[in-house]
Amino acid sequence: MAPAIPAAPAGASQRLAKASEINGDRIVNADSEPQNWLAHGRTYGEQRFSPLDKINADTVKTLAPSCSYATNTIRGMEATPIISDGIAFVSGTWSAVYAIDAKTCEELWTFDAAVPGETGRKACCDVVNRGVAVWKGRVYVGTLDGRLVALDAKTGETIWDVNTVDRAKPYTVTGAPRIVKDMVIIGNGGGELGVRGYITAYDAKTGSQKWRFYTVPGDPRLTPEGEHLVKAIPTWKSEGGQWKYWEVGGGGTVWDSMAYDPELDLLYIGTGNGSPWSRHVRSPGGGDNLYISSILAIQPESGELVWHYQTTPGDTWDYTATQHLILTDYEIDGQMHHVIMQAPK
Repeated sequence: MAPAIPAAPAGASQRLAKASEINGDRIVNADSEPQNWLAHGRTYGEQRFSPLDKINADTVKTLAPSCSYATNTIRGMEATPIISDGIAFVSGTWSAVYAIDAKTCEELWTFDAAVPGETGRKACCDVVNRGVAVWKGRVYVGTLDGRLVALDAKTGETIWDVNTVDRAKPYTVTGAPRIVKDMVIIGNGGGELGVRGYITAYDAKTGSQKWRFYTVPGDPRLTPEGEHLVKAIPTWKSEGGQWKYWEVGGGGTVWDSMAYDPELDLLYIGTGNGSPWSRHVRSPGGGDNLYISSILAIQPESGELVWHYQTTPGDTWDYTATQHLILTDYEIDGQMHHVIMQAPK
């Protein structure tokens, strides 16, 4: 594992330590510090709305560049930065991480995830990374080759590094981790290439696995990994088909979309396409193929399914339900409802 380079400039360590002291209470009360962006979607509800109003339709024309930072890559940048007390923590291509002074663009430290170049062959959509999570003095990043890494926010040095996937299969990780109740939640991608989707919760302090939730069933001859999969198995009908769905993965990956509701204490995830894409191939007998292309509500401490809603039963068009999930209160027919929203394909 490549070390963080360079070390934080003199005097920056205390600023980095303060900026990285993010916890659940601060995220819940994010509106009390609107200058910061403490989580991937700013709040647990992932609305991505800033209450700041200094930049508006009248003032936007006065904006001008203040400083810039070069990541020295020609590949895509898709990450949402975490901004806290003037420090930006952001990821880049090949799962690199940068700590940057948000006012001056001074580099405080960088982290090279040392992802093997051949991993890029498994990435359906470039070697991008969608962001980091910052929590209680640490920065967490999922790497393209399937690891979850915890970094010391003051130095960028590795605290722990765990593998989250079967390296023999074409899994990748490009999504931002989410942190709930001192657990780091991470999914994966690879549904286009034939993997079985799941999310995993890890102890934020130690990196030990707390639970794993599979989104589609495995070999029906084996004991299912959860009651929700017992209910899912009859919705897959691959008898006599060219492939058995459990041999090609089944799909249903959670490559980014997650949201947490602290009021209901529920973690919501959005799942992807079936694998192979065509239901005629993977499940020639038809069926809904649970839980592909679905929104799932999960109890975050146990990893148990509470409810599900399938946006495209038996999805054969790659419609998916992996678009961002948004929590809000919404008026319907004169009554306020606590809702979760998504705009899938």
